[in-house]
Amino acid sequence: MRNINEDTITQAVIASFADCKNARLRTIMTSLAQHLHAFARDVHLTEDEWFKAIEFLTEVGHITDDKRQEFILLSDTLGLSMLVMSQNNRKPANCTEATVFGPFYVEGAPLYSNGDDIANGAKGAPCYVKGQVRGANGKGIPNAQIDVWQSDEEGFYDVQNFGDEGHSVHRARGRLKADAEGYFNFRSILAEAYPIPHDGPVGRMLQAVGRHPWRPAHLHFMIEAPGYERLITHVFREGDKYLDSDVVFGVRSTLIVEWKRHEPGTAPDGRNLDAPWYTLDYDFVLNPLEVHA
Repeated sequence: MRNINEDTITQAVIASFADCKNARLRTIMTSLAQHLHAFARDVHLTEDEWFKAIEFLTEVGHITDDKRQEFILLSDTLGLSMLVMSQNNRKPANCTEATVFGPFYVEGAPLYSNGDDIANGAKGAPCYVKGQVRGANGKGIPNAQIDVWQSDEEGFYDVQNFGDEGHSVHRARGRLKADAEGYFNFRSILAEAYPIPHDGPVGRMLQAVGRHPWRPAHLHFMIEAPGYERLITHVFREGDKYLDSDVVFGVRSTLIVEWKRHEPGTAPDGRNLDAPWYTLDYDFVLNPLEVHA
């Protein structure tokens, strides 16, 4: 280990992992060292640039807390989240495509019944959502659990807004179950485009490289049912100007759908609305779990 230089350092680091008993960890650390060193050599990284990178990552850690996950934003904006998701969620062509999870999922969201209003006061035009959860055979999947969440018309998720008591109120977020034939429906609000949080180090990185922080309008879904792979996806609003430049690279053509606009009048739940409202109809097809003998 003596007299190591720029030509021998990589192999010395790799050799230091020889006693790692976890084969997968050893594989990952070996490849990480190889690629990091290759990157530094490729760009001839300076000491000042290396230190600025350390400062950047330190700041990403400092701004991260239980309400803001800057590391996920960094992973998302570098395309790493979508890459990892894609290579771990390959599905048959007839199944609904997955996309990035995002940093705003919340466990234990409120439970709702089909037909309920999950907006719970979130700002936005009324939107009625319905669809069916099916298997690849075309049959409805009974009682599939559906998590759904979205931002309000100003681009904020409920976890980004805090009341006088210092905690957020769940809005435009909820859990419900499909019925015995896999059908579901609920009322929420119209999806709108919004920027990811860009007042921190990730935002400055985007600005420095000439990129915008915007995501096209979308609705998040996570769907689970026994015997099927969990599906994490979005449904995107057709016509959004950011569909071809999503800051987190999450758009798939099969997930783009029309939000139909309706003039004031009677809505699907019988309410008489005096402003325009929207409907979204989208079916999800789950991939069955592999059965191993």
